[in-house]
Amino acid sequence: MTHSEQVPPTVSRLFEPASLGGLDLPNRLVMAPLTRHRAGADGVPGQLMAVHYAQRATAGLIIAEGTAPSAVGQAYPHIPGIHTAEQIAGWRRVTDAVRAAARGTGGGAAMFLQLEHGGRVGHPDTSGHLPLAPSAVRLPEQLHTPGGLRDAPTPRAMTAEHIRTAIADFATAARNAVEAGFAGVEVHAANGFLPHQFLARGTNLRTDEWGGPVENRIRFTVEVVRAVAGAVGRERVGVRISPGVTVNGIEEGDTGWIYPALLAALAEIDPVYLHVLYADGQPRRLQEHRRAWPGTLIANQQLSREQFAADGGKSVAERLLAEGADLVSLGRGFLANPDFVERLRTDAPLNEIRSEFLMHVQGAEGYNDYPALATGAAPASAGPRGGRLPAAV
Repeated sequence: MTHSEQVPPTVSRLFEPASLGGLDLPNRLVMAPLTRHRAGADGVPGQLMAVHYAQRATAGLIIAEGTAPSAVGQAYPHIPGIHTAEQIAGWRRVTDAVRAAARGTGGGAAMFLQLEHGGRVGHPDTSGHLPLAPSAVRLPEQLHTPGGLRDAPTPRAMTAEHIRTAIADFATAARNAVEAGFAGVEVHAANGFLPHQFLARGTNLRTDEWGGPVENRIRFTVEVVRAVAGAVGRERVGVRISPGVTVNGIEEGDTGWIYPALLAALAEIDPVYLHVLYADGQPRRLQEHRRAWPGTLIANQQLSREQFAADGGKSVAERLLAEGADLVSLGRGFLANPDFVERLRTDAPLNEIRSEFLMHVQGAEGYNDYPALATGAAPASAGPRGGRLPAAV
């Protein structure tokens, strides 16, 4: 074959434009929500967070980190909230910074805010409140608090009034997020937080209309999504789930029954996307969800160290698109690479993640000081792709 007859290289679908409701996205890469504990003690996002997200404005969509919809829903120290005027103003500075950065980079500037109610994942030393949960089942591990690691307390089982208040808090938080400049919100019904606690048999021991059979255990998540869609419009609402994932001590018990029922109920509300975290050993679930879900499907695959070290997760992301995902969210690569999209596009080396600065620390180090390709070489500590890595993200 002569040079003139050579087939041009194939452009990865990851970098094709896409749409999400009324949003035009420049690529199919989503920055996954990543808790980094850089908000103030009052949950107000500051300049550090504005810089961090603005650095990553080339993502097709940014889903900002888990954010407390209420004081009682705060899971950890220094995570942001969206329930006070100061927190709304802080987030407005973040979304303004991302839009300004995107104008200069061709990024999408579209941001959703993940609403994360900790449920039993919380401590009075952090929030000032005894945690509320579906049932009085304690988290079987310690929690970071302002005073250090503490045993998780036994939460108070929610009354019907507590449940109605929590649902209303999600709706109010969604309105606050839109006021703060977000295009929408993601209801966090994954990873062992409050909606997931209602879904799982191990944490939901209720015998009323909110517990027992699957149709009752999905009710809280469905009613939260319904309330949020009613508050800001279904085109501004996404939902995240993590079938079979056991983080934060979750034991679903009947995963194969929960999620078909949940997806069918959510499809009637028609949120703008479903965001699914797939754990290792779940290769068939994406196809199942694609058949069951009529709208936009965002896939997030937990990466092994080897998968990340090979190409930053690019090949895994391309496979997820080929198997039916519309968009793919990645987390680990965005941690240490402000220009992660461009690095994937050009197969450039990745900065090494400094895991000691990932969580439960404050300051710019290991957060905003990772270099972009245009500013020079990676730090001297950087090794080959991936380097030393924390647990899968």
